[in-house]
Amino acid sequence: MTKGVRTMWMRGGTSKGGFFLAAELPADVAERDAFLLRAYGSPDARQIDGMGGADPLTSKVAVVSASTREDADVDYLFLQVFVDEALVSDAQNCGNMLAGVGPFAIERGLVAAGPEQTGVRIFMVNTGKLAQATLQTPGGRVRYDGDARIDGVPGTAAPIPLAFEDIAGSSCGALLPTGRARDVIDGVEATLIDNGMPCVVLRAGDLGISGYEDRQTLDADDALKARLEAIRLQAGPLMNLGDVSAQSVPKMMLVAAPRNGGAISVRSFIPHRCHASIGVLGAVSVATACLLPGSPAHALAVLPGGSQQTLAVEHPSGSTGCVLDLDEAGQVTRAAVLRTARKLFDGVLFD
Repeated sequence: MTKGVRTMWMRGGTSKGGFFLAAELPADVAERDAFLLRAYGSPDARQIDGMGGADPLTSKVAVVSASTREDADVDYLFLQVFVDEALVSDAQNCGNMLAGVGPFAIERGLVAAGPEQTGVRIFMVNTGKLAQATLQTPGGRVRYDGDARIDGVPGTAAPIPLAFEDIAGSSCGALLPTGRARDVIDGVEATLIDNGMPCVVLRAGDLGISGYEDRQTLDADDALKARLEAIRLQAGPLMNLGDVSAQSVPKMMLVAAPRNGGAISVRSFIPHRCHASIGVLGAVSVATACLLPGSPAHALAVLPGGSQQTLAVEHPSGSTGCVLDLDEAGQVTRAAVLRTARKLFDGVLFD
């Protein structure tokens, strides 16, 4: 392609990438992916010849269209452009980029803004689940400035609450695809869980680390990453994901006891690099694992109790708060998180 594609670059939560109308991208998947790889500059560790930011968190794509569903306003397909591989993956969702979908939908005229605030119902194509974003729209325009603060992003912005219902088993078919809160892989106890994001939750101490190391230290630990990958490859079939060697899921979550007043501390691998913070739906899955008696996370977690629990998941950049509603049996029925977003530019992206 040479004429370019209209693109809005946005920060969504602690991620960043291009937002596209589905109709303005090539309809053929192979052609679409080839365009995105060239436009983002992959594969190249620096992504110097494209718009990618040399990090998985800044090499993301949101494809949005008006929904034909009665229960949704827009459809959202998330794509992960790999940095150093010629790969574009739709195997996972992204709750951070999700924060930008509502503003983008209003900016592109897919959803009419209300006079004060606007709810946008979003069908998440990757997982077949629904989310609702609530936006501030004074005077019928998206407001980006505000007083909400999320760890991992400097400054403040307008709050965007995201609510999720019925997301258990979104990719694996069940919250616990093995039917157990505790499995053992290569001698390491783990919870294989999917409450919006397939994750393998392990005690950091069982991998020979404290769980409080910084991102750079963990990224430089080749022995740790090799062991995590060996466990991940075995977890894939157990989680009904098949061969995950070329997939970005499951995520690997190394947990430790909280140190800053939260419920749990985590170092997230996504899956081969340590996350600067944690993905939204990854945080929801880890928080849910904390509520499962017998799980590695439950033994370390500090839980408030009650039918609605707010759990702060500590990570290298601070913490992410998850609000979980529980039924009488203690099962999570609804999850909500607070995110923010900002429009960075609107223009034409060339390959």
